[in-house]
Amino acid sequence: MIRVLMADDEPMIRAGVRAVLASAADMEVVAEAGDGHEAVELVRRHRPAVAVLDIRMPGMNGIDTAAEIRSTAPGTGVVMLTTFGEDDYILRALGAGATGFLIKSGEPEELIAGVRAVADGAAYLSPKVAARVVAHLSATGAGTLAGRRSAARARVGSLTAREREVLAFLGSGLSNGQIARRLHVVEGTVKAHVSSILARLGVDNRAAAAVVAHEAGIVPLPYQT
Repeated sequence: MIRVLMADDEPMIRAGVRAVLASAADMEVVAEAGDGHEAVELVRRHRPAVAVLDIRMPGMNGIDTAAEIRSTAPGTGVVMLTTFGEDDYILRALGAGATGFLIKSGEPEELIAGVRAVADGAAYLSPKVAARVVAHLSATGAGTLAGRRSAARARVGSLTAREREVLAFLGSGLSNGQIARRLHVVEGTVKAHVSSILARLGVDNRAAAAVVAHEAGIVPLPYQT
């Protein structure tokens, strides 16, 4: 059973998220918070597998909450709920240790898939979030879309053929175990590939590597989980 905490300052949003998660037989909402400070305290108390956080909350926003959770309860993965127009927040949340990013207006199945992926140790960027991140990077002085795609492809080109394959699956939100089953190898082999990929790409975590995968255009379509 995947134990989930959810935090949002809007009761109606919390009710909707709770209803979606309750529809999954393998998930249990163990706590709800109306702000970031309460979320951190409840994470310490309940130690959920995943914390689903609104990216904007009063008092302590989702970004600071994610960083605090990752510091005090590293076993809890963080999924951020965002809306369009919050691209700067998404990039900051990447740096704070969040590994799942979903649009609030997305499909319920996507929320369930994202929570499962993060609980399994994977990174999950919804297709809409990934597209927004790539476009935002290109629009804020970080290089044109074509330029960033070319740079990302050059970085990916430094990987071995198997590492590129693993990166594509990683960008699709698959965990090490799921990738291992796809490639018919042991999970330890995939873990070693992921470590090498992060080092070669010069990124700190799977979510950042997933962004590179999307920029390079190597994530399989349709988006798979």
